[in-house]
Amino acid sequence: MSAEAINEIIKNRRAIFPNTYINRPIPEEHIQQILENANWAPTHRKTQPWRFKVFRKAALERLSEYLADWYKEHTPMAKFSEKKHEKTKAKPLQSDCVIAICMQRDLEERVPEWEEIAAVACAVQNMWLSCTAYGIGCYWSSPKSILEANDFLKLKEGEQCLGLLYMGYHEMPLLPGDRTPIEEKVIWLEE
Repeated sequence: MSAEAINEIIKNRRAIFPNTYINRPIPEEHIQQILENANWAPTHRKTQPWRFKVFRKAALERLSEYLADWYKEHTPMAKFSEKKHEKTKAKPLQSDCVIAICMQRDLEERVPEWEEIAAVACAVQNMWLSCTAYGIGCYWSSPKSILEANDFLKLKEGEQCLGLLYMGYHEMPLLPGDRTPIEEKVIWLEE
């Protein structure tokens, strides 16, 4: 692959939200490859802290019910919104695949926790770029409901959830990027 092709994939990566997904299944081999690409993220001391739980088919309904129930149970009546409740419930069902992004903390704590979180974020960036290359929309969401889903996700000791990656094909046009110039963020030190 050329550097130009990689540059274009990076520049064309966008958050594509579930309400824009179409009813088209993602081939399992593409999901497998996306996960394999995540596995090649940089990781200090090779702790490889990323862990993933893939929701598809009927499991999406369980996730939908969990998220909607959590919102209902943890939102005071004065702040409860039926519209938000329905949107929360719909997002997993609008997706062909939702991946819980989890981190397994190195039990020996050989590296600072922030480095483990950064490694997981790098894995997610690999996934996001892979989705872009496959024409799959995705969106990383981290609602409190999933950050507190240890029992629902059956997490192990030292494991925590950092969010959900919603995935689905879409027909959104490529939206223009929005970044300030890199020159505003870099200082060159040559002496």
